[in-house]
Formats: sequence, structure tokens, C-alpha cells
Amino acid sequence: MRQFALIFGFTLFLFGLVSGNAFSQTSKTREELEKEKAEVQAKLREFDAILKQTTATKKTSIGELNAITRQFQTQTRLVNTLAREVKLLDQEINENEDKISSLEQELKDLKAEYARMVYNASKMNRNLSIVAFVFSSGSFNQLYMRLKYLKQYTDSRKQQAAQIEVLSVELEEERKLLDVRKADKQKVLAEEQSERAKLEQLRKDQQGMVNILTRKETDIKKQITATKKQQQQLESMIRRAIEEEIRLAEAAAKKENSTATKSSGSSMPLTPEAAALSSSFAGNKGRLPWPVETGFVTMTYGNNPHPSLKGIYVQNDGINIRTQPNSNVRSVFDGTVAKVASMPGYGETVLIKHGEYYTLYSKLKSVSVKSGQTVKAKDVIGQVATDANGEAEVHFQTWKGLQKMNPSTWITSK
Repeated sequence: MRQFALIFGFTLFLFGLVSGNAFSQTSKTREELEKEKAEVQAKLREFDAILKQTTATKKTSIGELNAITRQFQTQTRLVNTLAREVKLLDQEINENEDKISSLEQELKDLKAEYARMVYNASKMNRNLSIVAFVFSSGSFNQLYMRLKYLKQYTDSRKQQAAQIEVLSVELEEERKLLDVRKADKQKVLAEEQSERAKLEQLRKDQQGMVNILTRKETDIKKQITATKKQQQQLESMIRRAIEEEIRLAEAAAKKENSTATKSSGSSMPLTPEAAALSSSFAGNKGRLPWPVETGFVTMTYGNNPHPSLKGIYVQNDGINIRTQPNSNVRSVFDGTVAKVASMPGYGETVLIKHGEYYTLYSKLKSVSVKSGQTVKAKDVIGQVATDANGEAEVHFQTWKGLQKMNPSTWITSK
């Protein structure tokens, strides 16, 4: 009997260890899902706050369509996260139910074994008293063995009684946990249903905008052509400004006692201070702050499919960030203002130098810095402009020498 109790106890230990590890892994996944859900919900609140501040002159525009498309994508992500959470809860409920079934069977077996022990004990008592059983021994050795057997038998009964109590408590806790998980599932299902309804409304709004803008195809194509020309003018200004910086750096490097050197892969000679700043900028790739405190990307770097015209792509040399009207625009890193200009279609524009790296901030209504001025990370350099459609959007670019880079890989992810 003792052997049975030991084996049973070890089995319980292993079962608890395995189920405990499984719960730990599941719990970790739940925590990750909860964190992801919180981040997406925060982003959607930011969308709502920004879009609600669009002025009364708001019209159906490409900018508005881009914004609602991003909102739709984020809402889809939230719905998918909730669906994953429901699936995970189903898995937890199934595991919980399996554990309850296993515990119930183990408890049943343990009680049956305990009942057999009690029955055998009572049967022995009827046939021969314990005292008579002990003192009827034929030798001292037999007496010792009978006493030892009775002790083991009694201990085994006590141990099984204790295990029955422990198992009963654990079973009750598992049943309570199952009730909690089922309630959680119902809550998440209701939340998912609500968010799917919002997603469907966004889809309808998005399609409605597409239908309106598709009817304006001729005007939109003219706008695309004009924007492309403005973009070329902006790029020419940037290249001229950077080329001038390179020319000045090369001229300074030729002077006597110059400490500037041009390392392999560098676009220009750099002083030790400029090289350190350049290296620091590069080392912060993916961790740079956004040029505005709140906002979301409405157009990414590179070729973007036009939101309403099929087969048409729009090139973007940076990223466009929709933000709240009158928001401050900030430098993303320490540096020196290389150029301040007013550009057609891009408004006030600031180019900041960070060693051999450059960041560009366009679509500003006002600028609070001047060429040659030193700035620190998060220093305010101007304010965002609001266009005729009531949309406040910053155009942001990153360059290494004369090479364009994807700004999204440099700033922190949201």
C-alpha cells in the first residue's frame, strides 16, 4: 500500500510540474496578447483624437483616405488580436477541463483504494483483534515485523486521507478557475463583436471615399503630376544643400592643422567631433524619437499604391505623419541646422545635419530655428501646418550623405 501511495504522490508531483509549466507558458502568451491589445487600443485612441480635431473644412481627400486606411489596418489588427485571445482562452478552457477530468478520476481511484484499506482493516478486526494479532507471533522477529506492518498500514491510510483532502481542494480551485476563464472568454467575445462592428463601419467609410475620389480621376492625376514636380524641387534643394556641406567639409580638410579625415564608406571628411556625432546617430537606429509627439504614418517610404486609382503608384522619399493641428515639430537628434527654406507644396522646411547624416522636416507653417544653429534631440524647430482640408501632416526624410534612407527604420516603432 505504501508503494501505491509513493507512486501516486510522485505522479501528482509530475502532473503538477508539467501543468504548472504549461500554465506558465500560456500565462506568458496571455500577457503578450494583453500588451499588444493595449498598444493597439492606445494607437486607435490616438487616431480618434487626431481625426476629431480636423477642422470643419474637412473634405473627402487623398489625405483623409490615407488616414482612414491606416485606421482600418490598425482596427483589423485589434480584431485579429482579440480573435487570438479567444482562441487562447478556448485552449486554456480545454486544458482546464482535461485537468479537472484527470483530477476527478485520480480522486475516485484514491477514494476507492482508501475504502479497500478501511474494509480490510475492519475485516481483520472482526477476525482477530490487533492485540491478539501482534502477541500471537511465534517469535520476537515475527512480532517486530507485525508491528512494523501495522505502522506502515496506519501511515499509509493517513497519507491517503491527506492526499484525498489536498486533491479535493485542488479540484475545487480548478473548477473556480474554469468559471473565471469562461467568463473571460464571454467578455472577450463581446469585445471582439463590438470591434468587428467598428471595423465594418470603417470599411464602408473607406469604400465610400474611394468611390467619390475615383470619380475625380482627372483632377487627382493632375494633382499627382504637380506633387511629383514639387517632390523633385524638394530633392534638388536637399542635394544642393548636402553637396555644399560636403564641399565645405572637403575644403576645411585641406587646410593646415585640420583634424578632419574621411573614413572608408564615409561620404565626406569629418572632424573627430562630427565623426562621434555621426557614429552616435547611426548607433541609435531604430530608437530615434518621432518628429512629433503624437501621430501616425499615412504614407510610407518608397512606392505606394494610390488609394483610389488602380495601377497608379506614388513615390515618397520619406514618410508622411498625420498629427494634431498646431503640433510642435522636433529635431530627432543632436545636430546643426544646415538649411531653412520655403518649398512649393511642402511649406517651411528644415534640414538638420548630424555628422554625415541628415534629417528633413517639411510641411511646417512656422520655423523657430535658423541656419547654423545647434539643436538637441527633441528641441522644437517649428510648428506643423494645416492644409485646406484641415489635415496637419509632417513630411520627414533621412539621408546619409547623398543617399536617401527609409525613415521608418530609424525612428521608434509605434
